[in-house]
Amino acid sequence: MTLDLPLVARGKVREVYDAGDDRLLLVASDRISAYDHVLPTPIPDKGAVLTRLSVWWFDQLAQVLAEHGAQHHLVSADDVPAEVAGRAMLVRRLVMEPVECVARGYLSGSGTVEYGRTGAIVDVELPAGLVEGSRLPEPVFTPSTKAEVGEHDEAISFARTVELVGAQRAEQLRELTLALYRRGHEVAQRAGIVLADTKFEFGTDGDVLVLADEVMTPDSSRFWPAATWAPGAVQPSYDKQYVRDWLTSSGWDRQSPPPELPEDVVAATRERYVAAYEALTGSPFA
Repeated sequence: MTLDLPLVARGKVREVYDAGDDRLLLVASDRISAYDHVLPTPIPDKGAVLTRLSVWWFDQLAQVLAEHGAQHHLVSADDVPAEVAGRAMLVRRLVMEPVECVARGYLSGSGTVEYGRTGAIVDVELPAGLVEGSRLPEPVFTPSTKAEVGEHDEAISFARTVELVGAQRAEQLRELTLALYRRGHEVAQRAGIVLADTKFEFGTDGDVLVLADEVMTPDSSRFWPAATWAPGAVQPSYDKQYVRDWLTSSGWDRQSPPPELPEDVVAATRERYVAAYEALTGSPFA
């Protein structure tokens, strides 16, 4: 697909186009990435799920943003070219912050590995006795670098975040990230979902901090069914952990080009993304 707009950037999942008047068009594809590779097999409707869920979350988070003097970047999900309707957002052009802002409310994934080795996640000390899936005493802020396509995001300390963005901005990012996570966790909990962790991206428009990119989707978050949450094992999930698990079991070395996904894995992944959307929003995915 080619739009009659200048292409600004192509990421693992999205294309970004210049829409004029300090606006960008973010188009979410059906591509899926894992372990810093874009997989050769798309997931049908994935781009639409990411876009619609992000639009819904921007509305859910509006009050928290306002309380912190911040905004979101969405201008419209309706005023977009017809050929990308349903999976594109018209957004404000921002100066992006050079860190990804990760909030963790539960121990999982790479956090479990590092905790087992050091008792901490980077510079955030955690209590003894936690296991995979444990809820943390309080949500924690564990930022990371923003890697180019094919490169690996690296977790960084808060001190390194201060070096990158300044002390005041780093504190703002930490405070707002944790406030947004708490709101998201509350909303998800009412829908029977555990929001284990998530990542946000922020930019600035003048002096205003602005929430950007996608928000609390199955690509940027870990979603677990609350009914089956049980610390001590890898949790069933509504996110792309299912794909990661299949890739691990396939014997792929994470260095060579990734394999095609089998049809049943594609179907089951789509089902999980749609289930997350429907459970959270309370609306059917048409």
